[in-house]
Parts: sequence; structure tokens; C-alpha cells
Amino acid sequence: MQTILLAEDDDSMRRFLAKALERAGYDVVSYGNGAEALQGLIEKPVTLLLTDIVMPEMDGIELAKRGAELNPEMKIMFITGFAAVALQHYAEAPQRARILSKPIHLKDLVREVDKMLAA
Repeated sequence: MQTILLAEDDDSMRRFLAKALERAGYDVVSYGNGAEALQGLIEKPVTLLLTDIVMPEMDGIELAKRGAELNPEMKIMFITGFAAVALQHYAEAPQRARILSKPIHLKDLVREVDKMLAA
């Protein structure tokens, strides 16, 4: 089973996304900030990092860069409600990363995750 690490600081959004991905057959571990998520990446290798960009303690871009150093094969997908912020920092993000804008429909998220993991 493929494991997704979800980093999202909004509690209800995190639960919502995790439940949708679990229903789609993925093993999901989730964290409320980037620092905790980085510790999770250190402790358990994952197939996909799905992270918000704007978070406390460590933003998603920094989390993705550090995660990619730990596991270069890990796929990375950003979800954000701040498109301008995302585009501004996207150049700093690891190559091959994908950005999805909030609000996102769950079926669209699952479809994008499926496509990324199948590639």
C-alpha cells in the first residue's frame, strides 16, 4: 500500500483530506505543521508528500525541500489557497512537484494523487 504524508494546519481540512485519501485506498499519516511532518518523514518513508504551503513552524516549500533530500524518490504535491504565494515560492520547490489550488473537490484531489503515483 502506498503511504501519503499529509501536512495541513487546518484541522478540519486535514481530517477531510485524510478521510478521502483513505477511502481511495491510501495509507495516510497526517500532521498539523511542517516541523512535525518533517519528523514524520524522518521516521517513515512515504510515497507522496501532500502539503499545504502556508503553515506554522515550517512552510510546505521548506518541508518539501528537506523531504526530497531524505527521499529523492518521494513525489511532492502542494495544496494551497494562496496562489500568489505558491507561484512566488514555486521556483524554490523541488522539481516535479505539483500545485493544486484550494478549494479542491475531493474527487479531483484523488484523481491527481492517482495520476501522480501512477507516473
